[in-house]
Amino acid sequence: MAHSLIRDTTSFEFASAFIHTRGKRIGNRKKMKPSEPLETYGWARELGLFVLWNLKTPESSAFIGQMADTSIRPLRQRDYHLVPRRTPLVIDNGAFHCRIGWAGEDSPRFEFRNVVNKPRHRASGEIVSVVGDFDPSLVKTFDFTRAAMRTPFDGNVVYQYETMESILDYAFERMGIEGDNKIDHPVLMTECPCNPVYCRGKMAELLFEAYDIPSVAFGIDAVFGYLHNKNQGLCEPDGVVVCSGHMATHVIPMVNGEPVLEAAVRTPIGGYHVTDYLKRLLSLQYPFHVNNIGWEKVEELKQEHCYIASDYHSELEIFERGSPEADEKTKVWQLPWVPPPPEKEPATEEEIARKAAIREKQGQRLREMAAAKRSTKIADLETEVIGLEQLLQNLEDAGDEDIDALLAESGYLSREEIQGALAKATVSLRKLKGEAVLPEPEKVDDSTEKDKYPLLDVPNSLLTVDQLKEKKRQRFLKMTSEGRARAKLKRQEEGLEKEREKQLEEERRLANPEQYLEELRTRHGELSARAEQRKRKRQKNGAIPVVAGQPATGTLVLGGRGERLTAMQKERMRLLTTAAFDRGKEEDTFGMRDEDWQLYKRMGKDGEDDEDAEEDDAELVRLEARLQEIDSTFQPTPGLAQGMQKTNVEVQAPKPLTAEDYRISLGVERFRCPEIVLQPSMVGVDQVGVGELVGASFRRMPENLHELVVKGTILLTGGNTLFSGLDARLAAELKASRPLDSTIRVVKAADPLLDAWRGASRFAASGAFRRFAFSKQEYEERGQDWLRKHKLVYSNLSPFS
Repeated sequence: MAHSLIRDTTSFEFASAFIHTRGKRIGNRKKMKPSEPLETYGWARELGLFVLWNLKTPESSAFIGQMADTSIRPLRQRDYHLVPRRTPLVIDNGAFHCRIGWAGEDSPRFEFRNVVNKPRHRASGEIVSVVGDFDPSLVKTFDFTRAAMRTPFDGNVVYQYETMESILDYAFERMGIEGDNKIDHPVLMTECPCNPVYCRGKMAELLFEAYDIPSVAFGIDAVFGYLHNKNQGLCEPDGVVVCSGHMATHVIPMVNGEPVLEAAVRTPIGGYHVTDYLKRLLSLQYPFHVNNIGWEKVEELKQEHCYIASDYHSELEIFERGSPEADEKTKVWQLPWVPPPPEKEPATEEEIARKAAIREKQGQRLREMAAAKRSTKIADLETEVIGLEQLLQNLEDAGDEDIDALLAESGYLSREEIQGALAKATVSLRKLKGEAVLPEPEKVDDSTEKDKYPLLDVPNSLLTVDQLKEKKRQRFLKMTSEGRARAKLKRQEEGLEKEREKQLEEERRLANPEQYLEELRTRHGELSARAEQRKRKRQKNGAIPVVAGQPATGTLVLGGRGERLTAMQKERMRLLTTAAFDRGKEEDTFGMRDEDWQLYKRMGKDGEDDEDAEEDDAELVRLEARLQEIDSTFQPTPGLAQGMQKTNVEVQAPKPLTAEDYRISLGVERFRCPEIVLQPSMVGVDQVGVGELVGASFRRMPENLHELVVKGTILLTGGNTLFSGLDARLAAELKASRPLDSTIRVVKAADPLLDAWRGASRFAASGAFRRFAFSKQEYEERGQDWLRKHKLVYSNLSPFS
């Protein structure tokens, strides 16, 4: 059939592949020949079709055999040929689970999630249909990243019949039905109360056209469940059945075993909404573990730990007080967590001294190696310089006829090339010896200058207007070029000066390491004291907040504009404001008097403190880095790096993660989420809860049948009624709305999940099924509108009487 995975490798011969369009069928099923490979149907993908795997091909057979041991798919039934043809198939088509089996049996053959996933095969690229629960073992073979689970239901009504067809293909194939385009067994399928006639007609058309079944009947799942429990002695013929499923909750009155659909009511709240609400609460409370809070896991947590509180507000007060009872009711879900490696114990003084001695010894060895390498390089350069000087001298003494021979022998092309090599080697030699190397000033050729700037020496009286503009441009270019040359020379001099200072500092350290270390510490202490003094001054002026352990910086802090300005900046603002206020709003004459320039001098003097602070901070960082290199016992000033980054916000180091950070607690959520069944307004649904829903159903009953239903049994069935405490809570709410001393009997179904299928199984095995089932011919003769009158009579069922 249409499913892509089979654990039972003996069933390959019964499988086939089908091709479908999106929403419309291409004729009838198209069977592949056993010898045809998958690539034969590659055209279907180009036409917008999806191809379901041909299970007869060797490629798919090999894959299925490989996945046989790891798949969680249900086994294919092998007794299909032993079942009589007139035995009906019973399908409980729920919005969450689909159950299928033979009429007359106590349990369905298998059940699966009523969803379809369409991943792409990683090797062949074909799209396959995977029906049922997600199987993690398929991830290695199929790509699920672009596929999403599809359900044929909208609420509790089927509307995607292409998806429904894939589900039925899988269900019939798992039952062992051969892929010969025909099913010789009648079908009894459950549906929701008051199912639209269009949906019932499309389902009947799908069963008749696609599977050629002999006959079909539709019945209400909640009614089948009520009649099964009546047969078990749990409820009376008269009463109310409350069926809360995956997408909706129905309340149907029952009189003498028959449903009164005129008084049935519905609310769009079911198990899906409870799970979704719980998932949202956990995701908001634990945003760092959203990936672990998957739908399947939340569904499992809901089924295991959620309950209905007898009094919602009283239960909330227990958790608000934080009493021991609340701690007992709180469940903890421990996520996978790997403990970090244990922290190393702090090193002792002896170990620190030993490591410092080892580092000093290694440094001394590296210095000796560097000195030996430097000496070798100096000797090589001296030899090269002497050789080049001798070569130049030979060229001076040689005649014109011997110059070419000397150049060819030396490998140089000209005297200028030898002079350039000599100059380069001389500079390298002086650098290695630690001597100052000042670049020679560039020789400016007067003729070149005159050619480049020809108008500079020409008097203005001899030039035209355009030539005057060109002369002005040439003068600007010349000044710019000279400025760049001076700046370049200055940078080179500063670099040489820093290099000399570094060499001198290194020589002082090597000559007397203890004295050098003491000088660094003294200088570091002086700069730290000056930084702290500036910091206290600014704190006194209200410029920055107190942050313990941080150095003084000229930085701004968060807050209002008045809080962000330092004392010096406030003084500048005061001076400018005073000057502007004294002149008034008339003509701007600032700068015409001598005292105006005195104001600029005062403002510039204030700015010197900021520059000094920045220089001190940079020197402080350099000293700390140097002390960390040569002194293993030195502790740097905390927060200095943040101060250099122009921020005064205290950054806390992240604490190491513990097992508690990977725990998800379920406390209030255990009863808050199921509470939406009784109070849908908690999730924004403007509907009444189950308690009021039952009361509304009572009020809709005719007067002559009202007392029969009120005094009867209220049966809770469906997967969403498995919460503990729901029966007691519903009974309490109904008693509050009924007269005093009223008797309310609320019971839970024996098996809320399977009772509907079991009731339908017994109905299909009785003679009543044959009376109410209709064939394809009857459907075509009477038309779709006739389905409005199609209604089962449940009370005539002999096994229930």
